[in-house]
Amino acid sequence: MTQPPIGVPVIEAALATLPDLPGVYRMIDRKGGVLYVGKALSLKKRVAYYTKPAQLPERLFRMVSDTAHMEIITTRTEAEALLLEASLIKSLKPRYNILLKDDKSYPWILLTEGHDYPQIEKYRGARPANSSVWGPFASAWSVNQTLQLLQRLFKLRSCSDEYFKSSTRPCLLAQIGRCSAPCVARIAPADYARLVKQAKTYLSGRITELQKTLTDDMTQAAEALEFEQAAQLRDRLQALSYVTRTDVFSLNALGDVDVIGAHMEGGQAAIQVFFIRHGLNHGNRCFFPTSKGETLPEIISAFLVQFYEDKAAPPLILLGEDLPETKLIEEALAVTAKQKVTLQTPRRGDKSDLVQRATENAKDALSRKLQESATQRALFEQLEELTATTPINRIEIYDNSHLMGTFAYGIMVAATRAGFLKTAYRKYKIENPAITSDDFSMMREVFSRRFRNYTAESDLRAEDYPELLLIDGGAGQLSAVRAALAELGVDDITVLAIAKGVDRNAGREWFHMQGREPFQLPFDSPVLFFLQRLRDEAHRFAITTHRSARGKAVTVSELEDVPGIGSKRKKALLTHFGSVKAIKGATIEQLESVIGINRATAKVIFGYFHPEA
Repeated sequence: MTQPPIGVPVIEAALATLPDLPGVYRMIDRKGGVLYVGKALSLKKRVAYYTKPAQLPERLFRMVSDTAHMEIITTRTEAEALLLEASLIKSLKPRYNILLKDDKSYPWILLTEGHDYPQIEKYRGARPANSSVWGPFASAWSVNQTLQLLQRLFKLRSCSDEYFKSSTRPCLLAQIGRCSAPCVARIAPADYARLVKQAKTYLSGRITELQKTLTDDMTQAAEALEFEQAAQLRDRLQALSYVTRTDVFSLNALGDVDVIGAHMEGGQAAIQVFFIRHGLNHGNRCFFPTSKGETLPEIISAFLVQFYEDKAAPPLILLGEDLPETKLIEEALAVTAKQKVTLQTPRRGDKSDLVQRATENAKDALSRKLQESATQRALFEQLEELTATTPINRIEIYDNSHLMGTFAYGIMVAATRAGFLKTAYRKYKIENPAITSDDFSMMREVFSRRFRNYTAESDLRAEDYPELLLIDGGAGQLSAVRAALAELGVDDITVLAIAKGVDRNAGREWFHMQGREPFQLPFDSPVLFFLQRLRDEAHRFAITTHRSARGKAVTVSELEDVPGIGSKRKKALLTHFGSVKAIKGATIEQLESVIGINRATAKVIFGYFHPEA
């Protein structure tokens, strides 16, 4: 049977029907995998570039050679094509594109409105109604630091409305001076509203205005002989002055800006982003986009569009490199931000100093990553020698966890030469009660589920399947795993079992492999430490999974015996109140306010938890 054409003939055939319009093109291989996603002002002119393979770089030549099909989407403008390209790259992860691996949402600070005592908290996701928000922050650590500062300065409550309603005494935060305890009426609504206003002033970056307000209040309190109040205001002023003095990025003149510094070395790039909102530092985060030989300005350009594809860009972005398509990128970012966005490359002054600081941070981060990668590569090479397996690009580590046959889970942790691959971690819930106390049977089920679609010829094998399996156990576990793999026809993966031995001392582990006598490694062996680290990560993930399952079961079980409460009502109650403790402390009227709970059901729930009533 004649194989369909690939390479230049496929592209020439597509070129014959291409319009002279903006749009996005996808290059696809024989098995349907997306090789590359590109955008163009003119699809016809851009795709014609790929019909001359002799002029292409090596990586693009290989890409064209693998192309079996092309898909085209036309757009109204080039900016729209740029946004669509970024969206497709993030979702499809093509082999030959620059990829930004950023699957995390960013935290914000939220202040509830429409309440006598508004709550301040960290949140992610869509903005709730009746609330004010500030952010985004670079990380959970950054937002937590700011929340702790706000608690010390303004003593706003952070507890949920349900906890607030049911509280009968001050919480620990109130006892250590980080909450004004409005739940037990230690502060009047008007005084609390004044604290809320001051917190908003701070979060909006109006530090000078806030300092003047606090100074005036302190003076008035002292004149009224309210010395305790004056002392509290003095301490608040001192804390605010300290924060303002030590925060090197508190540049009120900047307003909202992201500062981006980048550095490239050894074919790898690091991009450091400083988040500044209202002149306040909201933290920083470093990214390491995967590239295929592009220049640093090209990598930054691709990074910008992918990074802001699902979040609004600030009105100003400071860069350390001039970009080839600055106006186009500004136009594309303005679409998602719904405001004008300016890319600026400052040459002198405070802005230039900020960019230089971000660039130095990117350089330091890349240096650390390259050192870690070199160490990781050396460990993989030593492991290849130990196991006689070449190459090893991916290791999977397996462990079981159960409690007397209940809450049984098998877990898998993955590691590559770049470190732990947390997006590949897996949990396997063991449903069959006949095997939940039998580690060997649990392993057989886990491996049957993991490798049932395994084929050695798959194009994805190198990325999605391991060359080495690390099993927590001894000869028995090794035999069980090999038997499970043999049933699936998997015979090209090395299996290594690690057992702690009779004394169960770390450092005296015994290793088991097919065709070898059990062996130990020197106590100071780097490979031994590496294998211990892999095993310990699997232990950690197994314990976390097991505890989470137990915790959910305990939470639900307390509602199991309440008459008339099915799964939907349980979910509604827990969603509304947040915990069983809050449900127990709720009044009949509060229970009745939950969707799906009428007066009669509310009385039943209240009576169940309060039989004396």
